[in-house]
Amino acid sequence: MLFAARSAVALYRLLDVLPVFSGDHRITRRFTLVPGSDYDTDTLAAIDALGGRTVPWAEARERSYDLVVTASPKGDLHLLRGPHVLLPHGAGFNKSIPGEGSADSASGLDPEFLRRAARHEGAPIALHALAHPDQVATVAAVDPSAASRAKVIGDLTLERVLASSPLRDRYRAALGTGARTLLVLTSTWGPESLIRRHPELPARLARQLPYDEYQLALVIHPNERSLLGTYELTERLAPALDAGMILAGAHDEWASVLIAADALVTDHGSAALYYCAAAEDRPVVGVHGGGGELIPGSPMGVLLHRVPQLDRAEDIIEALRAYSPGSGTAAAEAAFASPGDAVERLRTEVYALLGLTPPTHLAAPRPLQIPAPSRRVPAAFDVHVEATTNDGVRITRHPVGTGGRPGHHLAVEHGAASEQLARSAGLLFRRPLPTSTSASAPVDLTWTADGWTRHTLSAYPGCRTAAALLPSGGSLLRVRGHEQPYTVRAEPLTEGERIVRLDPAAALSAAHARLFARPGEESALNCHIGDRTFRITVRPATEAEALTEI
Repeated sequence: MLFAARSAVALYRLLDVLPVFSGDHRITRRFTLVPGSDYDTDTLAAIDALGGRTVPWAEARERSYDLVVTASPKGDLHLLRGPHVLLPHGAGFNKSIPGEGSADSASGLDPEFLRRAARHEGAPIALHALAHPDQVATVAAVDPSAASRAKVIGDLTLERVLASSPLRDRYRAALGTGARTLLVLTSTWGPESLIRRHPELPARLARQLPYDEYQLALVIHPNERSLLGTYELTERLAPALDAGMILAGAHDEWASVLIAADALVTDHGSAALYYCAAAEDRPVVGVHGGGGELIPGSPMGVLLHRVPQLDRAEDIIEALRAYSPGSGTAAAEAAFASPGDAVERLRTEVYALLGLTPPTHLAAPRPLQIPAPSRRVPAAFDVHVEATTNDGVRITRHPVGTGGRPGHHLAVEHGAASEQLARSAGLLFRRPLPTSTSASAPVDLTWTADGWTRHTLSAYPGCRTAAALLPSGGSLLRVRGHEQPYTVRAEPLTEGERIVRLDPAAALSAAHARLFARPGEESALNCHIGDRTFRITVRPATEAEALTEI
């Protein structure tokens, strides 16, 4: 059996099919790269990472196969001998690519490619697997002869997404989302994509949205990754990535990030439809500015017609609130038939083509992998402070470097931010060192919390407050000019059956602001972070707390 892919994104679709043949010793799986795509750069590397075995194209053309499985009708697939199974390339047929094949045809349903495959005796399309009954009608309209081979199977990628949806909490924990709102941007490829038309949007949103209330992630089409390369892409996105934005991986991670998401900003790429199918009607906002690619009446056309459009990053909150419930559900229903057994349906069809009896064990979609957190965690914040009427403060933190206005003070994590920022900090704090990275010394040496804060105020004359986060969850804080150190602790909140905890560094900024305004005063205060209010106590530290090893 040969899996033929002409690009990385086509390969990823094929990988979702593998459970259909799982555990069957009668089948040998091989891969080949179909030449001719401008976006094939990462395909062979992805096969190597999988541990799959490849057949060079010239050799693949000389052999005959019992089955050739592909996710695109484009290219010279007709040169591969054996019955072909054609899978969907994405969620629905939403785009027409100018200058590609027949004019105004849906990408993936181009009659030029479908008819060429149907005419070639050595490589007929034996099964055209589709995800929705409307797609069969579309195939019939494009090429009536192809309709007899088109069947509604379902979308195997969607099956993986739905099977993995119960892991939402685990995905959010892995991403470090916590109680924040995870806002995901999805970008397709090409000149009308979000990443091309609005390249500054990720950084502008990072500047606009408070760090303690929102987390950003970007899902980008594999074609753009192949075109630019990871290095160039991350350099272009550096301001947003430095502010903590997650750049989702191209294969499994993009879908697990969509499961974790609370809200979506999308162009006309079909990734949004997977979010809509699994998101329980969470908000969607569009940034599609028109053009010739989006097909009117397609599932993405339905979605973008119904959801609010974002004109400025500054209006993101209002746009999310303007989302009308049901809009995303309607679009997903236009793209996908009732899900649940696509793997078994496809297995029945392909084993019939092979003339084999399917294995007795059940085939099931494989869960998506756990996503990786951001590789760049902000370590310096412009902290804005606003006094409130209930004897408290409102704290709003923005990562330094996003271009926002300076705040009440600069809070910097010592050892994680640059020395230049540390020299400019009003509040300099230290988190406990990870024990796994500490080398074992024959004669060990460590700081006490009190000793480190004294040393830091001496070493950084511009710093007003130094603080050490304690393993117990509180912090020891020392203010310049005051002999007595303080213990700062934020009480957790209970929301239903869940507990919400505040980053101790945010609590330190609240205490720093209070002691800056009222030197030497110990107290309890309300710290407002978005819609939440945390109770923070500031009291003299005990001797045991001051001598805690950090």
